[in-house]
Amino acid sequence: MKRIVAKRTIRNFWEKHNDSKVYLETWYQTVKNAEWLKPSDIKEFYASVSILKNSRVVFNIKGNDYRLVAKVNYERQWLFIRFIGTHAEYDKIDANTI
Repeated sequence: MKRIVAKRTIRNFWEKHNDSKVYLETWYQTVKNAEWLKPSDIKEFYASVSILKNSRVVFNIKGNDYRLVAKVNYERQWLFIRFIGTHAEYDKIDANTI
């Protein structure tokens, strides 16, 4: 992905959840270097990812302790972080519309 919006969201999260920092840094670098042209490209790389409607993708972070919801623009190679939180926090949102 050419652009990930916004790294600040990830940084703010790992400051509150220190155990997620290494996992989120690794996720960020992996995604930054990826060139995904369609949802199945992500699924090939991250088998546990959930592909949702409205170009949303749910990534499991740190063995599913945390969830990250992103909206992907495949054509422009942009990924927009829409949510990151604990599994319990994720259960309270609608990942298709956030």
